[in-house]
Amino acid sequence: MSVLLILGGSLASICLFALGIREFAGTAAARRRAVIGAEGVSAADHAEGLIDDADRRLRQTRLGRWLESELDLAGIDRKPVVVLLAGLAVGLVATWAVWNFLAPALAVFGLVVGALGVRWYLRRGQARRREAFVAQLPDLARVLANASYAGLSLPTAIAIAGDELSEPARTELSRVATRLKFGAPLPTALEGLRTRVGSREAGVLISTLVVASRSGGSLVTALRNIADTLEQRKETRREIRTTLAQSVATAYMVIVIGAGSLLLLNFIEPGTVQRMTTSLLGQVALVVAALLFGGGYLLIRHMTRIDS
Repeated sequence: MSVLLILGGSLASICLFALGIREFAGTAAARRRAVIGAEGVSAADHAEGLIDDADRRLRQTRLGRWLESELDLAGIDRKPVVVLLAGLAVGLVATWAVWNFLAPALAVFGLVVGALGVRWYLRRGQARRREAFVAQLPDLARVLANASYAGLSLPTAIAIAGDELSEPARTELSRVATRLKFGAPLPTALEGLRTRVGSREAGVLISTLVVASRSGGSLVTALRNIADTLEQRKETRREIRTTLAQSVATAYMVIVIGAGSLLLLNFIEPGTVQRMTTSLLGQVALVVAALLFGGGYLLIRHMTRIDS
């Protein structure tokens, strides 16, 4: 009987000890997760503070101000330092890839790829914002015509249009309305919009508003006619872009084929491109090939370009 009691007590002690170890391990793990979480938040805040400080320093330079202006024109909510670091990272990766897969002498073109990547990112954002604004011009002209027909002044009509339309027209018109509110002349405020948008259709509408503000006339009829004309131009531009989409893709394929040819040469015979960069004949061949492929790309892009 005493043996059974001893065994039972020992088993109970072992079970209680195991439960205690489990509870202790669980509590320690919870504390460890809490500490790691707190350190992670602190590290994230610290990293964000470093990025903000670097961005503030970058904005004080000429490059930073240029990036900030270009991002604002593109409507991209990114910090200039983030865009710059992303372009630098792309350039370094491209440099490493060219160095290892083609030739060390061509590695400098990797940094060019990073710079061109940043430029393409900014130009693409600006083009998209411009196209979105141009697509809203017929609605803008109709809103201005209705407001003028109701007897409202042109600055008031612009403010109303800024409230009713979506982005990017909302931001652009709000800026014009703010400048008018602080006493800027209407031609000056609208000229700022023309500079930021840089579209022929927007220039026609802005010129109509400026002429109407100076000499009067039937602004309502003019705006309604412009709205119909802009609607037709929007559909025409859409059809043209659809027709030229394949040609635009061909221009980019020319560059891809050129780079792919060098990679294929190096794959078939490793070291071929490097030997070409060390001989005069190979250097001439590389320069001529670059001129041909680059010229073909520029020629196709020029032929398929649509003036804004």
